Formats: sequence, structure tokens, C-alpha cells
Amino acid sequence: MRFMMMVKSDSTVPPTPELMEAMGELIQRETAAGRLIDTGGLMPKSQGFEVRLANGEIEVTDGPFAEAREVVGGYAIFEFASREEAVASGIEFLELHRKFAPGWEGVCDARQMATE
Repeated sequence: MRFMMMVKSDSTVPPTPELMEAMGELIQRETAAGRLIDTGGLMPKSQGFEVRLANGEIEVTDGPFAEAREVVGGYAIFEFASREEAVASGIEFLELHRKFAPGWEGVCDARQMATE
């Protein structure tokens, strides 16, 4: 079962060096186990753009955007044996934030990917 996990937050708390180190260890472990397929951080939404279809018209809008409550800051794609394994991974990721980034608040949004 392939899952994309996206980290969403409106927190202004920057990642601590301890959090970055712990996440690096997690990434190495999951890569070595063959579960982590891809990962990446995203630039701020202010540097992006949106392509929107509304009322039959396509419109491109450059950032920054007025509505930026929860912004996707990064993603990871995993191959898990079960939904329960994916849930446990999301919990472990947020536990790292609770431990190493006091005051940070956010969401790990996990979505099973459609496969052939």
C-alpha cells in the first residue's frame, strides 16, 4: 500500500537542529528498510502559484496568497504493508516534532495512493 504523507502547518516555529537530526535518522532508517520511496520539503507558498478552474475559466495566480492557514511544507511517499503501519509512521513523525520542536503545531495528512 503506497501512501503520500504531507506535513501541513501554519506554525512559525522553525525546525530545531535536534528535529532535523532526528528526521534525518528517521529518513535513513525508513530508506534502508525499503519503505521510504521519496521525500522533499517545499518552498513557501508565497513563492508558488495556483492554477484554478472556476466558471469555465482557467486562471493563474502568483503567491503570496491571502488564505494560508495550513500550508503543505513537505511530503514523503512510503510503501507500507497496511494502513496501521502508515498510521504508526504518522504518529512517530509527529512525536519527533513534539519532542524536538516545542510549540510547533501541525498535521500529518496521509492519503493512500491509487495504484494500478
